[in-house]
Amino acid sequence: MTENIEKKRSNPFYENYGTPHYTVPFDKIQTADYEEAFLEGIRRDDEEIDKIVNDPEEATFENTIARVDLEKGEHYYDLLDRVSNVFSCMLSAETNDELDALAQKLSPILTKHSNDVSLNKQLFERVKYVYEHHRELTPEEQMLLEKSYDSFVRSGALLDTAGKERLRKLTEEASMLALQFSQNLLKETKAYELHITDEQLLDGLPETVKNSAAQTAREREKEGWIFTLDFPSFNPFMTYSTQRELRKQMYMARNTECTHDNSENNLDICKRLVNLRREIAQLLGFETYADYVLKHRMAGNVDHVYQLLNELIDAYKPTAVNEVKEVEALARKLEGEDFNMMPWDFSYYSHKLQIEKYDLDAEMLRPYFELSNVIKGVFGLATKLYGISFKPNAEIPVYHPDVKAYEVYDEDGSFLAVLYADFYPRKGKQGGAWMTEFQGQWIDHKGRNSRPHVSLVMNFTKPTADKPALLTLSEVETFLHEFGHSLHGMFANTRFESLSGTNVWWDFVELPSQFMENYAVERAFLRTFAFHYQTGEPIPDELIMRIVKSRNFMAAYACMRQVSFGLLDMAYYTQKEPFDEAIIPFEKKAWKKAILLEQLPDTCMTVQFSHIMAGGYAAGYYSYKWAEVLDADTFSVFKKQGIFDRKTAQSFRDNILSRGGTEHPMTLYKHFRGQEPTIDALLERNGIRRDK
Repeated sequence: MTENIEKKRSNPFYENYGTPHYTVPFDKIQTADYEEAFLEGIRRDDEEIDKIVNDPEEATFENTIARVDLEKGEHYYDLLDRVSNVFSCMLSAETNDELDALAQKLSPILTKHSNDVSLNKQLFERVKYVYEHHRELTPEEQMLLEKSYDSFVRSGALLDTAGKERLRKLTEEASMLALQFSQNLLKETKAYELHITDEQLLDGLPETVKNSAAQTAREREKEGWIFTLDFPSFNPFMTYSTQRELRKQMYMARNTECTHDNSENNLDICKRLVNLRREIAQLLGFETYADYVLKHRMAGNVDHVYQLLNELIDAYKPTAVNEVKEVEALARKLEGEDFNMMPWDFSYYSHKLQIEKYDLDAEMLRPYFELSNVIKGVFGLATKLYGISFKPNAEIPVYHPDVKAYEVYDEDGSFLAVLYADFYPRKGKQGGAWMTEFQGQWIDHKGRNSRPHVSLVMNFTKPTADKPALLTLSEVETFLHEFGHSLHGMFANTRFESLSGTNVWWDFVELPSQFMENYAVERAFLRTFAFHYQTGEPIPDELIMRIVKSRNFMAAYACMRQVSFGLLDMAYYTQKEPFDEAIIPFEKKAWKKAILLEQLPDTCMTVQFSHIMAGGYAAGYYSYKWAEVLDADTFSVFKKQGIFDRKTAQSFRDNILSRGGTEHPMTLYKHFRGQEPTIDALLERNGIRRDK
């Protein structure tokens, strides 16, 4: 009789991955593996810290700040980082109720651990000793030491016992609430559908939009057409639908998310988050949370942020007011003089105006932006600028069938990075687009350059039964934007992972991404990939001319919109006293200076403003406009030298993309540009004349 002994399954996070480039073995990971790996990762972290604090040797840079411990294997002590990277990516890109519940359970445990580390008195004493008594360091080592010391101080290391305990409570609560905010928003977004069964109600919608809605209905096993609040569904509906009541319905659904009397309401959560962050900052000796954040930003202080926002309002608002008046005038011309334009009308009539002025419509361009061609174009641009190449590798495990993995090689044939691309919306995926990393870059003690594993996540128009994925120009720009972030990650070439790639000051991180967007309207670039998906014909010159001419259509309005978000963000995080105002009226007052359309009493942006409530941009949303000044200034150099100029691209790579956060961002920028940026290139690009 043979005994059937079942081999005990081991947690894949504990094993040698045995995958190409040590990529994450997604195909082996089960939900239960995360919790086990997190708890074991925390235990190993604690073990490593015990070794540091109990080291009998005098504290040095080598044995405290940049310690290497391979006693138990190369990947033994990086377990927590590895599982955290995977788990956080899955929560955004492929979550479910099980993962959400696990995140809720783990959040206080992980925050407690983070606090245990940053408030460890013995560990801080060693870091402080090195900070005050160190050998001569390289600039990069010096930056790491300063960052390490400062992160302890900013996490409460200098507080007394009561202060440390208070900080623990505040940070744990803030972490839980930020997670709750994100989960509520995702649930509200995914819960809504506009289900249409009467074909007449689809009037005005292009075929691609109708086909996509029909596909969504089929996927949900329903008749007719379904529209959702995901951007590829919501935006075309608001732009093209002639059904004003349905546009209103969609608009109000989107703009009242998380304000309803249900478990997904975020109003109190936002209020509490603002207060928690203010308390944390004040406990650490800052007047406001914005003061705390801006200490490590290029802007430097609150005054400089407001200076930028006010400068943009002064420069752009007159033009923006005229843009809105033009849309209103056209709406009245079409609907009658007594027509009162509402916010759900703006996309519809501004689109009509765009057609009238430029004979250009997003749908005219879609046939030329078939996704596989756009991928070739964007990858090809990187090849033209930097000589790098992309090779699909089906052997690299992925977390969803939609995801494709590529190996990226440098010009000399050396391996550069792994790139994951995830393009389409689905049930467990947050809206928007982002770049993230499963593994960063660093150079180990033996001089081996550990290369990054970078992921691009987007929500583009999906293919249908009879058509491939055809993108809008706006989606092409989004692709270029996130791809710019990925280049920042893939070109990373620094010794320490915490200073590598996109680990830079927040108002510098958007430069590489926004810089890439400039190419979307360049004829020479469009000519490389924009071919009709059926005929193979290149995009006509005339269409390109219309794209270029219309580039600044509503540019001032768009600028004011971004500035309004920046004002709202700063209004919350410059609070000095306990914040107890009702969120909705506060919001309307906070951003009024930059608002151009009528504000409705029930709508609310704050409760869905993930960037500043849950996404790390608190007191930092201005950085998009700050980086826009930088990107326009940067691209002006390329325009002068040639948009594909290899020498300029190499300088951008060497001085900015590969350097991460190893020096002050303005120092890096001046290495590339030779001077500090001005607003002039941005104004010129947007066709804004400023009175001298």
